[in-house]
Order: sequence, then C-alpha cells, then structure tokens
Amino acid sequence: MSSIDQIVKSPEKVENLYKRTLTVVVISQIFGGAGLAAGITVGALIAKDMLGSASFAGVPAALFTLGSALSAYLVGRVSQNLGRRLGLSLGFLAGSLGAIGVIIATVISSVPLLFISLFIYGAGTSTNLQVRYAGADLASSKQRATAVSIAMVATTFGAVAGPNMVTPMGKVAEFIHVPSLAGTFILAAFAYSLAGLTLFFYLRPDPFLVAKQLDEYRQQETRNNATEESESPTESANRVGIIVGALVLILSHVIMVAVMTMTPVHMQDHGSSLTAVGLVIGLHIAAMYLPSIVTGRLVDTIGRNKMVIASGVTLAAAGIMAALVPGGSLLWMTFALVLLGIGWNFGLISGTAIIVDSTTMDNRAKTQGTIDVWVALGGTSGTLLSGVIVAYTSYTYLGFLGMFLALILFPLIYWQQKKNIVVENNRAS
Repeated sequence: MSSIDQIVKSPEKVENLYKRTLTVVVISQIFGGAGLAAGITVGALIAKDMLGSASFAGVPAALFTLGSALSAYLVGRVSQNLGRRLGLSLGFLAGSLGAIGVIIATVISSVPLLFISLFIYGAGTSTNLQVRYAGADLASSKQRATAVSIAMVATTFGAVAGPNMVTPMGKVAEFIHVPSLAGTFILAAFAYSLAGLTLFFYLRPDPFLVAKQLDEYRQQETRNNATEESESPTESANRVGIIVGALVLILSHVIMVAVMTMTPVHMQDHGSSLTAVGLVIGLHIAAMYLPSIVTGRLVDTIGRNKMVIASGVTLAAAGIMAALVPGGSLLWMTFALVLLGIGWNFGLISGTAIIVDSTTMDNRAKTQGTIDVWVALGGTSGTLLSGVIVAYTSYTYLGFLGMFLALILFPLIYWQQKKNIVVENNRAS
C-alpha cells in the first residue's frame, strides 16, 4: 500500500497533512511575497528611466503580468497532472531567473533583455497567487476560504518588507556596481529561489495528488454504501459559479493593478521621495494580504456573495479617493492605496472560494490555472492602458475609471443569484 493510500484511509493523517501543507505554504509565501514586491515597486521606475517617458511606465507590469498569464496556464496543467509540488516550484524558479535577467539588463542598459526578463519574472507573480490553491486542496468546504487566507496572509511578511527594502537594497546594488533601482530584483532572485526550493523539498506528499486520491476513495465508499432506494451523490462542476468567480478575480485584479501601477509615477511627479513611494506601496501590499485571515473567516461564515459586494464597495471607494486626493499627500495616498489593497483582498479570497466550490478534482487545478491566465491578461491590459490613460488624461481619470469597474460586481452577484434560483426551481420540479 502506497503512502498516499495510507493517508486517504485515515482522517487523522489527512488532517495532519493538511496542517503540514499549510506550514510549508506559509514559509514559501513569506519568500514569495518578497519576490513579488520588487517588480511592483520599481518596475515602472526602471522603465521610465530606460525609456525616457512616463507613457511606457506601465510596460514592465504589463510584461510580467503577461508572463504570469503563460506561466499560470503551464503551472495549472503541470499541477493537474503531476501535482502542486512540481508546478509551483518550477514557477518560482522561473521567476528567480527572470529577476536575474532584469539585473543584467539594467547593468548593460539593454531594453530588449529587460522586456524578456520581466516577462519571465512574471512566472513568480502567478505562482505566488497559485500557491493559495495548495492550501485549500485538503480543506473541507467550510475551511476553504480560511485555508486560502492563511496562504495569503503569509505573503504579507515578505511583501511588506520588499518595498521598504528599496533604499537599502539600492545601496547594496551600488556597492556591487549595479544600478540602484535594480537592487530589489537582487532580493527577488533570492526570495523566489528560496520559495521554489521550499516547495520542491517539503511539499510532500503532494496535497493535490492526495486530494484526488481522497476524492476517488470517498466516491467509492459512497457507491459501496448506496442502496437501491438512494442514489449516491456525485460532485459536478458549476458553470455559473466558475464564471462569476473568474469575473470577480479579473475585475478586482484589473482595478487594483491599474491604479497601483501608476501610483509611484504619480507620487514622484508630485515631489514624493523614493522612500515615500516605497512606504505607500509597502502598506498597500500589506493591505492586500494582511486582512486575509479575517477575510477568509468572513467568507466562510457570512458567505461568498456578501464579501464580493464588500469588495465592490471598497474598490469603488479607493478609486474615488485616488482620483481626488493630492498626489503629494503621503497620508491620503496611503489611505487610498490601503483601501485598494483591502478591496482586492476581499475579491481575491471570495472569488477563489467560489471557484473551488464550483469545480471538481477532475478539473480543479487546470481550471484554476486557466482562470489565473485571464486574471493575468486582465492585469496586462490594465497596466498597459493605465500608463496611456494617465499620459493622455490624468491619474484622476484613472481613479474614476476604477470606481466604475468596481460597480460591475453588484449586477454580477445579482445575476448569479437569479441563475441559482432558476437551477433550484428546476431541481424542485
């Protein structure tokens, strides 16, 4: 009997593996969060310096989100067939390779190498998000959002430290004769490598492979115990739930990325220092991840749909504030970006829980990967357009646009509830 067979037949061993998996996920996410923060904080500034125009400031974020789209697809497929361990570890190691490429590009002033490296660096971004699914693989239906939130909150430690390491890592970079803005990518290269190696060596037995085997075992037990009078229930995918969960993730991510990408440029244009920019982005990223443990419990207790509505309200408020507050005000820009992070957090965890609820083990990992592709493509569009919008209109206009996009979440939930009522009525009849 294999080790996985022994685990699935023992609820105690399943629970122990679930807890162990969360521990490994937490450790990897601390490293992954630090790697994630590098591109967000200084990517736009590097592009502005190398290309000489703020109109192209959204290109780096667009490239690494486009790269994250491809890697999300690949990581999802590898995870579905070979397990989370290989898919996630390879994704993080690719992100580390991309960070090294960015460092070399800044040293030799090569724009083509910069773009290629940012594209590869995006693998770390998507992998950092997909790790949240590993935490939920062995969770029960009432634990899923909480499990996702534990993985997310762990990212906070590295993600907050990353942006605030801009200045000291810049000094380290200058000491080794590397442009100062590339300093955080040195941190990213080490952080992503550590995240990948942690998952590769310690995410054993693979939680997704165990969850698949456990699902088959439970279905077999149900069939064996079924009587002629009672049919064994079968788990089926919920197409409406998948669509709604995907749109919640995409919309909340587009709004967050678009506004966040142009904030460093907007603040610098209003006289803010690089340290002030790093502080605002650091607090924004903290707001993206730190509320997760509370958000997860709220999603599991008061419901997915109510938290989607909360996401829409918070993102809309953030858009209004970003549009109206002075760009040189550290306090008010921080407040706007914190709200932006919290709204994204609500949308990400509630949307993720809806997707997990709506999929089966036969299609879960590849569906999650495919949806994250669309999330990344949405982020790519948002970052590319954000630079153009600000260049030809203003940051204020971008904030109002984010508000209007957030309001789309309300009719989306109404549509889902109407569809669910129709389905229930059909079943009753």
